[in-house]
Amino acid sequence: MSRSGTGTMRASVAAIFALNGFLAAMWVAHIPVIAEATGVGHDELGGLLLLLGGSAFVGMQICGPLIDRWGSRPLTIAAAVLLSGVIITPVLATSALTLAGALAAFGFANGCLDVSMNSQAVAVERVYRRPIMSAFHGFFSVGGLLGSGVVAVTLWAEVNVVATVGVAAIGGFILTAVTARGLAGREVGIVADGQPAASAGDARRPRWWHGVDLRRLILLAAVAFALMLAEGTAYDWSALHVVETFGTTDAIGAIAFGAFSAAMTVSRFLIDRVSAAVGPVTVVRVGAAIGLIGMLIAVVAPSSAIAVAGWTIFGIGLAGLIPQIFTAAGNLTDRAGGRSISLVVGCGYLGMLAGPAVVGFISGRTTLGTGLLAAVVALAFAIVVAGVVAPRDASPAAVAERGDGHATLEG
Repeated sequence: MSRSGTGTMRASVAAIFALNGFLAAMWVAHIPVIAEATGVGHDELGGLLLLLGGSAFVGMQICGPLIDRWGSRPLTIAAAVLLSGVIITPVLATSALTLAGALAAFGFANGCLDVSMNSQAVAVERVYRRPIMSAFHGFFSVGGLLGSGVVAVTLWAEVNVVATVGVAAIGGFILTAVTARGLAGREVGIVADGQPAASAGDARRPRWWHGVDLRRLILLAAVAFALMLAEGTAYDWSALHVVETFGTTDAIGAIAFGAFSAAMTVSRFLIDRVSAAVGPVTVVRVGAAIGLIGMLIAVVAPSSAIAVAGWTIFGIGLAGLIPQIFTAAGNLTDRAGGRSISLVVGCGYLGMLAGPAVVGFISGRTTLGTGLLAAVVALAFAIVVAGVVAPRDASPAAVAERGDGHATLEG
């Protein structure tokens, strides 16, 4: 494949990641407005968020087998179109019931896109034969920051919420149409044993777990759960931690989350070079250690400024961890690996949902600082089992023996 062709693939997948982050921000940043319009309280909203997460998990598990059968390109296009279409439904909701239906649809579409776009990223990374996964996740973060900024500006300017999200939806349709042809086609050709991959209609097609190290898959899923649990604490508790612990204003609390998000976004564009130099195991082990130190600084900080610094360090540490996990999951087999990715991504998503609940449960019986130590435990676990992200066969001889066949893509 030509350099221009691989560059187009990379740009197209990066655009899809950014679109996902942007559309997710359309929902998250509008939550206060939507909650007021539908009359849902905190308890109801908590239940609706669990519904959203459950729907996303279902979407992930449905999408995985379809990727293995048809490839990730058609699933990515379909999921991006679906997400662009349903993103407007939450702002159209008028009651808790209609909001529940909207979030179920949104969660399902988001789950499908999460798995399919990460499968695309794994495919493109195979072609490049060097780490580029973290940068894709960086584009997701950039999309989220851009979406949050658009919402902030339009709300300040008192632009109609439905109009704002409607334009975002149209933009999603257009971007998907523009990037569709550039996405990576279905992987074909050679599997690890050198035999041709079975076609979608071949009755002798091996079971999806054929050739997959199931013990390693389970460990990757467990690490994804732990890391996303740690990351989830920042999304839901960083601002509140600074406000409640030091009695600061909400604006100072928002700086804590903003510093975490900015640090994570910038670091994700730097991690790939580090991973290429030192390997994914070191990235996970050292990154988790940095994140652990950052969280401890935030918890024991004597002032809000030091606490914000702790959350910033926490973001730097976590930035490159999940991309290494997803890359390892996608490369458990030389075939598409949709089910492997869907399982690991799904478990990570469950961790993201569980994190705030675990911290809330512990802090309700002790203090918020004590509750945040759940993230420390999760990162300590990641340090211990970091070896699970080591490439299946990283020796130069093995790479030479495999040749370029396993990285072949059908455009």
